[in-house]
Amino acid sequence: MKVEQIYTGCLAHAAYYIESKGVAAVFDPLREVQPYLDRAKKDNAKIKYVFETHFHADFVSGHLDLKKKAGSEIVFGPGAKPAYEATTAKDGQVFEVGDYKVKVIHTPGHTMESTTYLLIDENGKEHGIITGDTLFIGDVGRPDLAQHVVSELTEEKLAGHLFDSLRNKIMPLSDDLIVYPNHGAGSACGKMMSKETTDTLGHQKEVNYALRADMTKEEFVKELLTGLTTPPGYFPKNVLMNIKGYESLDNIMDRATTAYSPEAFEAVTNETGALVLDTRNAADFAKGFIPNSINIGLEGSFAQWVGEMIPDIKQEILLVTYKGKEEEAITRLSRVGYDNTVGYLKGSFESWKESGKEYETSKRITAEELEKSIKNVKTLIIDVRKKSEYDSEHVIDAINVPLNEINQHLSQFPKDKAFVLHCAGGYRSMIAASILKQRGWQNFTDVIGGFEAISKTNIPKSEYVCPTTLL
Repeated sequence: MKVEQIYTGCLAHAAYYIESKGVAAVFDPLREVQPYLDRAKKDNAKIKYVFETHFHADFVSGHLDLKKKAGSEIVFGPGAKPAYEATTAKDGQVFEVGDYKVKVIHTPGHTMESTTYLLIDENGKEHGIITGDTLFIGDVGRPDLAQHVVSELTEEKLAGHLFDSLRNKIMPLSDDLIVYPNHGAGSACGKMMSKETTDTLGHQKEVNYALRADMTKEEFVKELLTGLTTPPGYFPKNVLMNIKGYESLDNIMDRATTAYSPEAFEAVTNETGALVLDTRNAADFAKGFIPNSINIGLEGSFAQWVGEMIPDIKQEILLVTYKGKEEEAITRLSRVGYDNTVGYLKGSFESWKESGKEYETSKRITAEELEKSIKNVKTLIIDVRKKSEYDSEHVIDAINVPLNEINQHLSQFPKDKAFVLHCAGGYRSMIAASILKQRGWQNFTDVIGGFEAISKTNIPKSEYVCPTTLL
């Protein structure tokens, strides 16, 4: 049996495609559905089913556009109540995809409708399980997301359901089954996922902490809930979009792919109050950018950081991108529900600069320059990495303000003295720099290459948890 994993690194997301005798099915598709349609066309196949493992929080699924464009039947697991036409399957129900079979296994815990799909080949042999966010490689789905949509579903209750689902539904299955999860390392839907994106169930039973055979339910709940970070603010909004429905991506693209001259771009910004989002890399942004714009580079975890740093999912957005990257930026925004892009700057930032309009720059230094300067002057260093990264190793006396919490703690950044920003490699610190610039901070510098570069210098570093913190 051939199962094709379609992995999207920026969201650490895996969709799946199967086909038999001209009949195809897609599991957990992303918002842009053309790649799935093209894949089916290559097989001269019809996408009969779109199987959803649950109502996703970290992205907007493409199920509705696949239904519209391919006539596919949308299938959710037991308990799902979408606000559009879809099949709510029963536990144990079997769907035929050519000579293949897909069996529904209801596995509540990550969410109450969460479902695992057991894949059975043309010979009747069980091949693998598409687990959604129930079981990852090295981890299981966090049980604290659904309560942000349905308050009575506490994380303790959901963790208990997940324990039962894993013990009673997943672990009794054959060890040679292949596990096909919805996410890999880097996703906010778990806390310690592996970089591997498939494994055998038998091996996961041996190495996955959550599948330890002698674990009690109380131990499971405690271990699962320990160390969970606050989920991104856009998660509940994406859940509601997946439940209630959403506008077709085609309509969004038509509206968003409007090219504005520098003069028109400035006028639209002033008229609409749109956020100017610059998606170029940190080095180019630092050399020159439109005043009040925010930098979140396309080359990094773009969609996730947009979701973290732009609180209002309905915010109107004007884009500055490299030439030819406009549609990619619009698509990646829509993957996480930011559907109100109203256009982009024609000719990229170069056209703005050539027009003679005002622009700003952001100061940067190398790690070697930082090393020389701190020998002579006591320097305030602010580390915007995650707390776990900071705890692992950091510059002595550096203060930790994680980037995803910066909007809540702007008052902690000094305006009366200079400071230095850094992250791991320079991506997140430039996001922080652009936000600070937008809000009036000027007397700071960003470290090129971040802590990776700093680690190669003789700047004193500490490997213990430093008590100095702003939070």
